[in-house]
Amino acid sequence: MTAENPTGPLGGHLDDDDFPAYTMGRAAEMLGTTQGFLRALGEHRLITPLRSAGGHRRYSRYQLRIAARARELVDQGTPIEAACRIVILEDQLEEAQSLNAEYRRAAESANPPSAA
Repeated sequence: MTAENPTGPLGGHLDDDDFPAYTMGRAAEMLGTTQGFLRALGEHRLITPLRSAGGHRRYSRYQLRIAARARELVDQGTPIEAACRIVILEDQLEEAQSLNAEYRRAAESANPPSAA
Protein backbone atom coordinates (compact mmCIF):
# COMPACT_ATOMS: atom_id res chain seq x y z
CA MET A 1 0.00 0.00 0.00
CA THR A 2 1.45 3.36 -1.05
CA ALA A 3 0.26 6.94 -0.80
CA GLU A 4 -0.17 7.05 -4.57
CA ASN A 5 -2.25 3.85 -4.65
CA PRO A 6 -4.12 3.53 -1.35
CA THR A 7 -6.01 0.39 -0.54
CA GLY A 8 -8.02 -0.79 2.41
CA PRO A 9 -11.57 -0.28 3.63
CA LEU A 10 -11.57 3.49 3.02
CA GLY A 11 -9.86 3.26 -0.35
CA GLY A 12 -7.80 6.40 0.19
CA HIS A 13 -10.60 8.57 1.54
CA LEU A 14 -8.83 9.51 4.79
CA ASP A 15 -7.88 12.93 3.39
CA ASP A 16 -11.10 13.49 1.42
CA ASP A 17 -13.14 16.27 3.07
CA ASP A 18 -16.15 15.34 0.93
CA PHE A 19 -16.21 11.61 1.74
CA PRO A 20 -19.41 10.81 3.69
CA ALA A 21 -17.73 8.97 6.56
CA TYR A 22 -19.89 9.88 9.56
CA THR A 23 -23.28 8.52 10.55
CA MET A 24 -25.90 10.92 11.82
CA GLY A 25 -25.41 9.72 15.40
CA ARG A 26 -21.64 10.12 15.25
CA ALA A 27 -21.93 13.53 13.55
CA ALA A 28 -24.35 14.78 16.23
CA GLU A 29 -22.04 13.47 18.95
CA MET A 30 -19.00 15.17 17.41
CA LEU A 31 -20.88 18.49 17.15
CA GLY A 32 -22.41 18.20 20.60
CA THR A 33 -25.90 18.56 19.18
CA THR A 34 -28.94 16.45 18.43
CA GLN A 35 -29.83 14.45 15.36
CA GLY A 36 -32.87 16.69 15.02
CA PHE A 37 -30.56 19.68 14.62
CA LEU A 38 -28.80 17.95 11.72
CA ARG A 39 -32.17 17.10 10.15
CA ALA A 40 -33.20 20.77 10.48
CA LEU A 41 -30.03 21.86 8.67
CA GLY A 42 -31.02 19.52 5.85
CA GLU A 43 -34.57 20.90 5.79
CA HIS A 44 -33.14 24.42 5.47
CA ARG A 45 -30.86 23.17 2.67
CA LEU A 46 -27.64 24.09 4.44
CA ILE A 47 -26.24 20.58 4.08
CA THR A 48 -27.51 17.59 2.15
CA PRO A 49 -26.10 14.38 3.55
CA LEU A 50 -25.43 11.51 1.23
CA ARG A 51 -27.24 8.25 1.88
CA SER A 52 -25.74 4.84 2.57
CA ALA A 53 -26.96 1.79 0.67
CA GLY A 54 -29.41 1.25 3.53
CA GLY A 55 -30.73 4.83 3.29
CA HIS A 56 -28.97 6.20 6.36
CA ARG A 57 -27.61 9.75 6.34
CA ARG A 58 -23.83 10.11 6.06
CA TYR A 59 -21.92 13.34 6.61
CA SER A 60 -18.53 14.51 5.37
CA ARG A 61 -15.96 16.53 7.31
CA TYR A 62 -16.81 19.56 5.16
CA GLN A 63 -20.49 19.22 6.07
CA LEU A 64 -19.58 18.91 9.74
CA ARG A 65 -17.59 22.15 9.59
CA ILE A 66 -20.60 23.89 8.00
CA ALA A 67 -22.92 22.42 10.65
CA ALA A 68 -20.55 23.51 13.43
CA ARG A 69 -20.63 27.10 12.15
CA ALA A 70 -24.44 27.03 12.08
CA ARG A 71 -24.47 25.65 15.62
CA GLU A 72 -22.25 28.51 16.80
CA LEU A 73 -24.73 31.03 15.40
CA VAL A 74 -27.74 29.21 16.89
CA ASP A 75 -25.99 29.01 20.26
CA GLN A 76 -25.58 32.82 20.09
CA GLY A 77 -29.34 33.20 19.66
CA THR A 78 -29.68 33.34 15.88
CA PRO A 79 -32.78 31.51 14.58
CA ILE A 80 -31.84 28.37 12.67
CA GLU A 81 -33.28 29.68 9.37
CA ALA A 82 -31.17 32.83 9.63
CA ALA A 83 -28.10 30.87 10.74
CA CYS A 84 -28.38 28.64 7.67
CA ARG A 85 -28.70 31.66 5.38
CA ILE A 86 -25.72 33.38 7.01
CA VAL A 87 -23.53 30.29 6.61
CA ILE A 88 -24.57 29.90 2.96
CA LEU A 89 -23.73 33.56 2.28
CA GLU A 90 -20.39 33.27 4.11
CA ASP A 91 -19.52 30.23 2.00
CA GLN A 92 -20.50 32.02 -1.22
CA LEU A 93 -18.45 35.08 -0.23
CA GLU A 94 -15.39 32.94 0.52
CA GLU A 95 -15.72 31.24 -2.86
CA ALA A 96 -16.12 34.58 -4.68
CA GLN A 97 -13.08 36.02 -2.92
CA SER A 98 -11.06 32.96 -3.85
CA LEU A 99 -12.10 33.28 -7.52
CA ASN A 100 -11.28 37.00 -7.51
CA ALA A 101 -7.81 36.31 -6.13
CA GLU A 102 -7.30 33.63 -8.77
CA TYR A 103 -8.37 36.00 -11.58
CA ARG A 104 -6.18 38.74 -10.17
CA ARG A 105 -3.14 36.45 -10.15
CA ALA A 106 -3.87 35.33 -13.71
CA ALA A 107 -4.21 38.94 -14.89
CA GLU A 108 -1.00 39.97 -13.16
CA SER A 109 0.95 37.09 -14.71
CA ALA A 110 -0.47 37.91 -18.16
CA ASN A 111 0.32 41.62 -17.81
CA PRO A 112 3.31 42.05 -15.49
CA PRO A 113 3.87 45.61 -14.28
CA SER A 114 6.46 47.45 -16.38
CA ALA A 115 9.66 48.65 -14.76
CA ALA A 116 9.79 52.43 -14.48
